[in-house]
Amino acid sequence: MERKLLSFAVPCYNSAAYMRHCISTLLTGGDEVEIIIINDGSTDDTLTIANKYAAKYPDIVKVVDKENGGHGSGVNAGIDHATGLYFKVVDSDDWLSVKALSELMEKLRDFGAAYEEKGEKSSIPDLVIANYVYEKEGKLVKEVVRYHALPKNQIFGWDRFSIPEPGHYLLMHSIIYRTELLKDCGLRLPEHMFYVDNIYAYVPLPHVKRMYYMDLNLYRYFIGRPDQSVHEDVMISRVDQQIAVNKIMMDAWRLMDDPLITDRPRLQKYMISDLEIISTISSVLLIRAHTDEALQKKDELWAYLEEKDPNTYKAITHRFIGRGITMKGSVPRKITERIYQVLQRIVGFS
Repeated sequence: MERKLLSFAVPCYNSAAYMRHCISTLLTGGDEVEIIIINDGSTDDTLTIANKYAAKYPDIVKVVDKENGGHGSGVNAGIDHATGLYFKVVDSDDWLSVKALSELMEKLRDFGAAYEEKGEKSSIPDLVIANYVYEKEGKLVKEVVRYHALPKNQIFGWDRFSIPEPGHYLLMHSIIYRTELLKDCGLRLPEHMFYVDNIYAYVPLPHVKRMYYMDLNLYRYFIGRPDQSVHEDVMISRVDQQIAVNKIMMDAWRLMDDPLITDRPRLQKYMISDLEIISTISSVLLIRAHTDEALQKKDELWAYLEEKDPNTYKAITHRFIGRGITMKGSVPRKITERIYQVLQRIVGFS
């Protein structure tokens, strides 16, 4: 059997109520995809449903049954078991546009043929980017996140990458990595932790040399349940996990000193901006918790970056948002409220 073009990892925890819709859209990719359903210690019928798909589509669906380890653990398991040329994570309550997936597969066939011909010497992209759509509960008009500033339908490098507008940063929903890149760079997401998708969309980037953007509304990102991880009240209650993810990103790269980044100024600019946004999200959540303990944690987070990577700290705190969020007093609090309005679009706070 020829190598699969695209591996889907579908981490599932008690997903029986909605996983069928997700998987049905992925199955339209046909024999050229593999769907890795990771049962993360579910207590409902998730495993039974997954096994039924594997029995019906043995050449497409494989099931990984594991103890509960959280979303990051599920993604790690997906990477470990993936055999496709490219790799995409699809959360079990989300889905893909069938039409857009068909167009994506057509392009991946071209990349697959080039890879078969030249192997590692081929110049196929390390990262494929597509749009995602906020399927926000109760909203009739769906917001589409596009990447207008990127070259369309052509392979390009960081020298042609432009910083996206606010709310249009690269997220797990919009990115498809070359599988071997993820394996080679040794990406491992922490277990039992929320918000690890920020690590996934940040840490591997310096290993990316070539990209390809397709203006397709591929990923449908369901948002709006009160228990969802990006609901503001939920994020505040889990702010310590947001801080932990933030620190992992701070530790991953020295953005002002590592040649792998400094030799590509647009990559460096993007990663500084991305880290600034994530750090600002952490700070805003801590401010909106309205406790002295939370404000202390905010100061400690920025002190952590200053101690670990002073040059990156200077770069971020000399920018408008970074400078505003690290100031103290009543005026910065007002600035924070304005920043929060922007973050509502970036993160999808509900």
